[in-house]
Amino acid sequence: MDIVIVGSIGYDDISTPEAEGSDLLGGAATYAGLSAAFHRSDDISNNPNIGIVSAVGYDFSPSDQLKLESAGLNLAGVEMRNGETFRWSGRYQGSMEDAETISTDINVLENFNPEVPTSWTSPEILFCANTHPATQVSVLDQCPSAIITALDSFMLWINSEKIKLSEALRKVDIAILNEEEVCAIAGDEVLPRAISSIQSGAALFGGENAGPGPRCVIVKRGSGGVIGKFPFGLISLPSYPISNVVDPTGCGDSFAGAFLANISGRDGALNDIEIIRNALVHATVTASFTLGSLGCSSISKLERGQYHARVDRYRRIVGLT
Repeated sequence: MDIVIVGSIGYDDISTPEAEGSDLLGGAATYAGLSAAFHRSDDISNNPNIGIVSAVGYDFSPSDQLKLESAGLNLAGVEMRNGETFRWSGRYQGSMEDAETISTDINVLENFNPEVPTSWTSPEILFCANTHPATQVSVLDQCPSAIITALDSFMLWINSEKIKLSEALRKVDIAILNEEEVCAIAGDEVLPRAISSIQSGAALFGGENAGPGPRCVIVKRGSGGVIGKFPFGLISLPSYPISNVVDPTGCGDSFAGAFLANISGRDGALNDIEIIRNALVHATVTASFTLGSLGCSSISKLERGQYHARVDRYRRIVGLT
């Protein structure tokens, strides 16, 4: 398997100043998977070779299963459990930089211990999307031969599971987090310093004596773009200027999926500034499409001509040829 993504598949009820909807297909693994599949199928003849590990309930729609499979996602790692599928309800207001969570129903994900299929335990890339840090550690331990490992997290785990989150961060190559999360982990509002302290391990439980953190930290800054620190140094890029912001849900996950898909198959990617910059360009542009409609509808129906035209515009904006 080229890419294995472990995370939630669920249903969302979303309200924004521009639109609202209920029972929308969502979840971190959904957004990341659809995004990664779009990019991988563009490169390797419609054979993305991406596996999803998650759980759904009896209420999971066959049409939504077909949507994921039609995108090229392998759902052999998705367990059908007795109960209801994960559900999240949220509302955005104003600039829509942050969501107000109305309710979260864990449902079948409660006490779910993901088991990576045996044939998937040596992926090129393993992405632990936003799940409990103990789950991330378990998944990482199941895939010791993964070439590149990455994770996302959430303020809840940062505030309540610092010890286990620190363990997970020490096991991965890449942490993909938002600015608030990075500063909260480090206890430092100066972003470059916070990034460095996470990488060194100083900001993690046990400090530097317990070992370093991830080699790479990518910080999603919403409308402020992205900044990442890699073995070769820093890269910073602006967001794509989009005026039609409908729904920010899943932007970070689609960003991660696009980034990882664009470093997949590239030897020495984490040490190559051109590969990383190109991956960040595609991640940023992909996230801009996710913003443009309610739920995952934009990312699941993305047209290649429209996408590549926007990539070209973005590259001109940031001075890349």
